[in-house]
This record gives sequence, structure tokens and C-alpha cells, in this order.
Amino acid sequence: MLRSIDTAAAPARALPTSYTAHADLRHGLLQPQARISPKYLYDARGCELFEQITRLPEYYPTRTEAAILADAGPAMAQALRGHEVLIELGAGNCEKVRVLLRRLRPRHFVGVDIAGDFLRQAVRRLAEEFPGLDARAVQADITEPVRLPRDLPLAGRLLFYPGSSIGNFDPADALAMLKRMHGLLGPHGGLLIGIDLPKPLHWLEPAYDDAQGITARFNLNVLRHVNRLIGSDFDEDDWAHLAFFNEDHSRIEMHLRARRALTVTWPGGTRRFAAGQTIHTENSYKYALPRFQNMLTEAGFTPGEVWTDPQHWFAMVHAHA
Repeated sequence: MLRSIDTAAAPARALPTSYTAHADLRHGLLQPQARISPKYLYDARGCELFEQITRLPEYYPTRTEAAILADAGPAMAQALRGHEVLIELGAGNCEKVRVLLRRLRPRHFVGVDIAGDFLRQAVRRLAEEFPGLDARAVQADITEPVRLPRDLPLAGRLLFYPGSSIGNFDPADALAMLKRMHGLLGPHGGLLIGIDLPKPLHWLEPAYDDAQGITARFNLNVLRHVNRLIGSDFDEDDWAHLAFFNEDHSRIEMHLRARRALTVTWPGGTRRFAAGQTIHTENSYKYALPRFQNMLTEAGFTPGEVWTDPQHWFAMVHAHA
């Protein structure tokens, strides 16, 4: 059964309105290091392009995580037994959660994502695949407090946050998000979260700058989205994709680099860019396991089981609330 939660009356949970997006984007674009929040990468076209990225030979995280979920499935099912409510944050196409749904057979599923139409289609397919499952879609910006359906049972909730998406947030923001996750859980609650571990540079950088240029298209697409949201006049041809590993911060950085000196305008604002100047669009932190477990403890969790691949490139971490 699919129940889509109407967020029209709850602006804090919906895709940013033109007003809030304008304020957010204008603030970011006018910083000394111009930036666009990575949440704006995920309009409908961005979601489609990211799905293509996950199938690229260079992009190891998706297939490595899928292998962990498959290989460690029985052990995970044993450790996670008793969870009747499964909640996936940043659910997207809901592809990864299918493994858990088959193993755990929860009574309730809630997918949460900022891309409402894309999410509703995915949850509808889940409801057809798992008859009797109370499947719901909640359109929400997970960087803000998320309000779940009031009638959703509080006990036995399991939050699922795969894909190493926690790495997109600076450590202080990641900790704040983990604390908000803890606040969504009740008695016997738990968290299953994916993290990308440090690894050699020759594997890291191509995953964010593939030979086919799909990641470049994904990154550049944000400019079209920003134009629609705030009426700016970005031209994709003026910008180039840039991705590199920042060793000091243990993170991949994605930027858009101006190919020439140019000026971008939007209603009520303007920004000049010199040739080579960048807009910072995304980070992807690579956490050593002990550091991340310390963050979980600080957020109120008790770290539990950890499952990883033979090369120790990726980890699925279980934590108790």
C-alpha cells in the first residue's frame, strides 16, 4: 500500500520554495568561495544522471555496498531482527532497501527524499513488489528536521542511510544530522549507515571524474536547476567539472570552474567570476572507522556490528539508539 504524505502545508519538509531557495543560493553564491549546496544537484534530471553514475565502472561505492548487503545479508538479518518499521533517508529509487525488505520483512516502510515525484514512483513500485507492506513516501529535505507520519509506530524503528551520503556533510553538520537521526528513533531503535573508507587515490578520483563524463554532466546540471529556481543566467558552456581529493580534510571535492571571466546575474543580485574561479558543489568525506564510531557515540548511539568488503573500501555500520 502506498501512502504519499502531502507536504504542501509543511514548507520545512518540502523541496525548497523559490523564496527559500533564492535566499539559500544567493547566500552561497556570494561567499568568498562561492558554493551551491549539493541538495540542488538532485532535480529530476540530476536523479537520472546519478543513477547512471552508480552503474559506471569507476564508481565503486554502489557495487561495493551492494556486495556487502548481499554477502552479509544473513548476519545483518540476525543483528537487525525485531525492527518492524524501516525508514530510508535519501531513498531515491529505493533500490538498495529491497535487500533489507526481503530479509527483515518489516510491516512499515517510509522512504524520505527531497525529489518527491521520483520518490513516489519508486515507493509505488515497492508497494506492488511487497504486497501488504505499508509503504509511504515523505518528500522532505533531510538536511532539515524531518517529521514522519504521526501514526507511524515509534518502537522498533530502523533508519537506513546507505550510499555514504553522510560524507557529503562537513563533520559538524554530519554530527548534527546523526543527532537528528537519533531523535527519530524510539525504544529498540537502530541505525544502519554506509560510510566510504579511505583508499588509494587512483581509485578515489576517477569515481568522481569518469571517462564518459557522466559525473561532469551531473555536476553541470545543477546550473540549470539554479537557473530555474532563482532566475539566474548561468550558461553550462562557461563552466567545467573539477574533482580532486583534499588530503588535509580526507574528502573528495567537486567544483565547477569558470572557463573565462564572466558575470552571473539573478533578480536582485550579481556575481563576477574570474577565469579559473570555482563554485564548490559537493564534498565526499572518507571516514576512518574509529573516527566515525566516535561520531556515533557523540550523537547518542552505541556502535554495534560493522560489515565491510574484503578490501576494506566501504563499511555498513549498525548502531543502537
